[in-house]
Amino acid sequence: MAWVYLAGCCVAEIIYALVSHHDQQAILAWASTNVHNLPRNPIGCMIVSAFFPAASPLDWPGLIALTVFPANGIMGNWRTVLVCGTGHVIGTLVSEGVLWYQIVHGTMPASDRFIIDVGPSYVVVTAIAVCLVWGSWLSRASAGLAFLLLIFVGQIFAGITNLALSPVGHATALFTGLTFGSLIVWRRRNAMAPTAAALADSEAI
Repeated sequence: MAWVYLAGCCVAEIIYALVSHHDQQAILAWASTNVHNLPRNPIGCMIVSAFFPAASPLDWPGLIALTVFPANGIMGNWRTVLVCGTGHVIGTLVSEGVLWYQIVHGTMPASDRFIIDVGPSYVVVTAIAVCLVWGSWLSRASAGLAFLLLIFVGQIFAGITNLALSPVGHATALFTGLTFGSLIVWRRRNAMAPTAAALADSEAI
């Protein structure tokens, strides 16, 4: 799964770099999971938005390698898709839901319905949470490095006290990884325990 996701992001970045500026804006406008698009094209924009970074495109392949790959090793393929996909979806819905509420009540401008909200960061942050809790020391170190870069360089939590879109989404993705991700990993390890015990008994015999 990690290889597929990394390849998908790289292909998306290459396509984005090759098209004209007008087409770049059209891609981002269609893929953005904003208040305007979500009711009209929820599935399409939710999927595509996870592959097109809005900024620093050269940084994301490395961040994916540091986080999604070890998370894939911890959870396996379909569980990684489920957990990281859930983090992306819930992070998007919560953050855009807060923004929608702010727009309706006049605390944010109506033009924010059309903001550009794309990128793999919610997927990456969800994977970071899983790695920090359940990973080996190497997985925790790589995820921790990515997390520090996102916090201090990417400023992913800047504006959290004002319930800004990006920090709310990242905090939600982190919480999803810590809770739902932990549940999935715990269930997987419990399911694998009888198999490991039976293998140990057969080797003893």
